Amino acid sequence: MKNIGYIDEIVSWEKEFEFFYSVKVRFSETDMFGHLNNTVPFTYFEQARIEYFKAQGFMQDWVKPQNETIPVVADLQCDYLSQVYFDEDLKIYVKANSIGNSSVDLHYMGKKADGSICLAGRGTIVQISKKTGKGVPWTEDMRDLFAKSKKSVVQ
Repeated sequence: MKNIGYIDEIVSWEKEFEFFYSVKVRFSETDMFGHLNNTVPFTYFEQARIEYFKAQGFMQDWVKPQNETIPVVADLQCDYLSQVYFDEDLKIYVKANSIGNSSVDLHYMGKKADGSICLAGRGTIVQISKKTGKGVPWTEDMRDLFAKSKKSVVQ
C-alpha cells in the first residue's frame, strides 16, 4: 500500500474505525472508463460525515434555525488506493482523529465488500458562528463524545 502522510501505521489506523455508512456505486458516478469518478468520494465522505455527526447528536442541533453554530469543511483530501466500479458496495468509515478547540480532524476509509481498502481520506471540520464566521469552541459534552468515539475501538 502506498505511503500516506496522515497515517502512521495502516493496520492500527484501520482498527480504530467503528462508524461506517454504506453506499452502492451508481452508474452516474462512473466515468467513460467505467470506474468511479474522482470527485465522487468527496460526496461519500460528506454522506458518512453527516451520518456520523447525527449519530453523535450534533447534526440535530446544527440544523435548527435558531442554533448559533454550523460545521464547515476547512480542508479535505482523498487518496485513491484501488479502482472502484459501478454497482460495488462500499463502506465509508469515519473517525475523529484529533480534536482541536473548535475543529476536528476526521479520517475516512472506504472499504470494498472483500474488506480491501480502496479510499483513504482526511479533513478538518470547524464549528463556526453563523453570525460572525469565527470558530466556536466545542462544548465539553461534544469533546467527550468525539473522544469516546475515538477511544471506543483503540485496543
